[in-house]
Formats: sequence, structure tokens, C-alpha cells
Amino acid sequence: MLSQPLQIRFLEKRRYTIYLSIFLVLSTFLSVLLHGGLNYGIDFRGGTNVQIRFDSEPDLNQLRELFANQGYDSIMLQTFGAEEDREILLGLPIDSSLGTGESLTTNLQQILQNANTNPEIRRVETIGPKVGDELKEDALLAVLIALGLVLIYISIRFQWRFGISAVVCLLHDVLAVVGVFSLFDKEFNLTIIAALLTVVGYSLNDTIVVFDRVRENLAKFRKRETEELLDLSINETLSRTLLTSATTLFVVTMLLLFGGEIIHDFAFALFVGILVGTYSSIYVASPIFLLLQEKAPPKPATPSTTELTQESQ
Repeated sequence: MLSQPLQIRFLEKRRYTIYLSIFLVLSTFLSVLLHGGLNYGIDFRGGTNVQIRFDSEPDLNQLRELFANQGYDSIMLQTFGAEEDREILLGLPIDSSLGTGESLTTNLQQILQNANTNPEIRRVETIGPKVGDELKEDALLAVLIALGLVLIYISIRFQWRFGISAVVCLLHDVLAVVGVFSLFDKEFNLTIIAALLTVVGYSLNDTIVVFDRVRENLAKFRKRETEELLDLSINETLSRTLLTSATTLFVVTMLLLFGGEIIHDFAFALFVGILVGTYSSIYVASPIFLLLQEKAPPKPATPSTTELTQESQ
């Protein structure tokens, strides 16, 4: 005997979920405002990355304390490569008093040798503030282009109401992740932009699965209310949505816990994005579509004989 789909009335509480989403978005802007902007990484604000290798496994906490004692608090330290490589990546702001070029190398050697670490400076890479600004603009443009292409594709493949609903949903997810990074003052760099684009793709996949079922049910049950059909469609796809999210979250959690410091923030952004994307594909995309359907209803179509027979059944 086939199991009947769930009959949860998701849209019944849409007013509260919309308020929650508005609160999340406003909290993002408020957090960014209170922090004076995002905590941009060297990719965006400019600075110097130094790759350093040691004879033994480096202790990041000891190195941070060592630099702090010398008056260098605004540095970034993280492991680099595999554990057996014994390398770290040191990030310095563009106005660091450690200098540049040979002066930087000499100063770093003196500081690190005090800890008897026998450092080997393997690579020094400097990004100017102008290049950082260009990268920031390109990153924003990449996100906007992705959202624009989504709007065009879904509007053509489905209809414009679906397209606008999906883009609002994706924008909600992106802002939620940005808000969490701003709230915890975590570094925002090109790696996080890659994570945001990944979240856009994941959330879009979830939303399209629901919308595809909505489109089928709208054609199949023309006489039913749109809200009822949206609830039916979400219930029919709910198990798929939750299973996909659970398995993906499991993998991302493993990356978050065991992936190392270099991809920690990337995994954290994915973790937040998947949670928010699962929520929004149910509680944001469908209510927005219902609102658009009520404000700008489509022209009524005459059902065929086959569709009337299906409806009566």
C-alpha cells in the first residue's frame, strides 16, 4: 500500500516566516553597519601573504602570541597544505610596519628565529589596495550575474512569478550567510564568495524541485486554491528536500570539523547556507510566489477534457 503524502500546512504560518526572513535580512544590514563594514580579507583590502615552512609542526597559538608580543596584532595565521608539509600562511595588512620585500623577509626571520622554529620563507605575494577593490567589484558582479541568469532561466523555463520568487529566495540566503559572517566578525574573502555561489546553486536546486512540482499541480488541479496546491507540492517533495539537506550537511560538517583551518570558513559558510537554503525553499520561495499569484494572477485557461477527468478523479 502506497503511503499518503504529508498534509502539513506550511503556508498557513507564512506571515510569521516572512517576518522572520525580514528580521534576518535587516539584522544583516544592521550588523554590517555596526561593524563598520565586513571584515574583508587580504584579497579585498590589499596586503601581503607569506608562505612559511618549518622544521617541525608549527604551533599557531604560540606564533600568534609571539607576533602579539612584538606589537603585530592585526595578522592572519592559518595552516597551509597538508599536515606533513609543516607550512603556514601569514597574512599582513597593506600598511604593516614589517615592511615589504627584503625588509619584510629579514624582519620575519628575526621574529620567528626567536621561537627556534628555523623558518623557511617560500613565497611572498602582495596585493595592492587597487587590485583588492577590483576583486571586490568583480566578486559582487559575479553574484549579481548569477542571480540575473537564474531569473532569466526560470522565467523562460517556468514563468516570471517563479523566477522572481527564486531570486528573492537566493538573495535571502546570500544575505543570511553574509549576516552570520558579519555577526561573528569572520574574515570575508574570495573563498567565501565561492561558498556563496555554491549556496546559490544548492538553494536553487531545492527551490526548482518544489517549483517543478507546483507547476505540475497547477496544471493538474486547476480548480484548487493556489495556497492548497503549494502546500501539496511542498509536502510531496519534503522527504527529498530533507534527505538531500541531511546528507549534504553531514559531508559539510565533516569538512568543518576535520578539514583544517584553511577551508574552515568555506565549510562554515556552506553549513549556514544549506540550513538557510532548506528553510527558504519552503518558507520563502512559495509564500513569495503566492503573493505574486494573488497580486498579478495569470489569465485563466480553459481546461481540456483530459484535465477535467483528472480533476474529477
